[in-house]
Amino acid sequence: MLKAYKYRLYPTKEQKEFFEKQFNACRFIYNWGLQTKIFCYEKTRQSLSHYELELKMVHELKHEHLWLKEVMSIPLIRTLINLDIAYDNFFRELKKDPHFSGFPRFKSKKNARQSFQFHQGYTVDFDAGYLKLPKIGNVECRYHRTFGGTPKTITISRNAGKYFVSITVHDGLETPAKQPYDADSTIGIDVGLTHFATLSNGEKIDNPKHLLKNIERVKVLNRRLSRKKKGSNNRKKAVQQLARLHEKIANQRRDFLHKVSHRLISENQAVAIEDLNIRDMQQNHHLAQAISDVSWFEFGKQLEYKAEWNGKTVLRIDKFEPSSKTCSNCGYKKENMPLSVREWSCPECGTVHDRDLNAALNIKNMALCTAAQVG
Repeated sequence: MLKAYKYRLYPTKEQKEFFEKQFNACRFIYNWGLQTKIFCYEKTRQSLSHYELELKMVHELKHEHLWLKEVMSIPLIRTLINLDIAYDNFFRELKKDPHFSGFPRFKSKKNARQSFQFHQGYTVDFDAGYLKLPKIGNVECRYHRTFGGTPKTITISRNAGKYFVSITVHDGLETPAKQPYDADSTIGIDVGLTHFATLSNGEKIDNPKHLLKNIERVKVLNRRLSRKKKGSNNRKKAVQQLARLHEKIANQRRDFLHKVSHRLISENQAVAIEDLNIRDMQQNHHLAQAISDVSWFEFGKQLEYKAEWNGKTVLRIDKFEPSSKTCSNCGYKKENMPLSVREWSCPECGTVHDRDLNAALNIKNMALCTAAQVG
């Protein structure tokens, strides 16, 4: 199985300067490659592969922009490979959904997070506490845990002024076989905003609202940033301060999601969730910030890979299934139900439903029914 391990780097001033050159070079190559792909597709209706782009980069770009020869070549090639994957993924998803809008975007140097990848020429030294990189040498690394297996791709990143390395490792273990599950060992999960999740066993997990708790501080730092002169050192400090606050909020959110997803996977043989069109839901400007803060997509992703690691199963139902409007007791379907309705009575059987709990029960039942039909 492939697993990733993330560590903090402490580069010297010279190493930081080299990292910045590499970030800039990879961003430049990515934007050049994306622009070239767009131009070629508009002109010929055909796409260039990363092999053709790589050949073009070596023969043209490196002679035109000599500073590209000062950085490592492998991360530049990895950048073109990643662009190729993103480009192909877009057209594959577009065939499934004609309204899919996830076309690759140009990268900006203003983003707090910058990164580059490579897959060879590095050495991990746990004993000395260094990561040896080509053209850079030994970079101090804080290894808070070790790993066994074969290191594959590594990603060097900068976020809010801090440097990190993420090492993808093949641990040599086979993915465990899926364990059998039934109705008793399956949990249905209905995600929401008032409560982060409502489970089919009646438990409700509160939404921690990490961004909302820090929103006043975010506004203060944004106001301070807006008053700083562009290009000044004070503006750079203000940007750094704001980026660190956003990093803190992201870390709190990620920690919460990891704890919840780990518990749900550990306690159940299968979890049932609903596919949500989050991008369209964020078009509602009244809810967009809250939906972004709750991170439903990341939660589903964590459930998927943790289930794979542990031999568990994630069941999904279609986003168009009327999970909230269907009575989980008799199957009656209510025609209309606005978001303001949090509790309703079934006219057929008289059952009084909590909207979220009823949805969680329906998600579980629908997912099990679909799995039985497919199986």
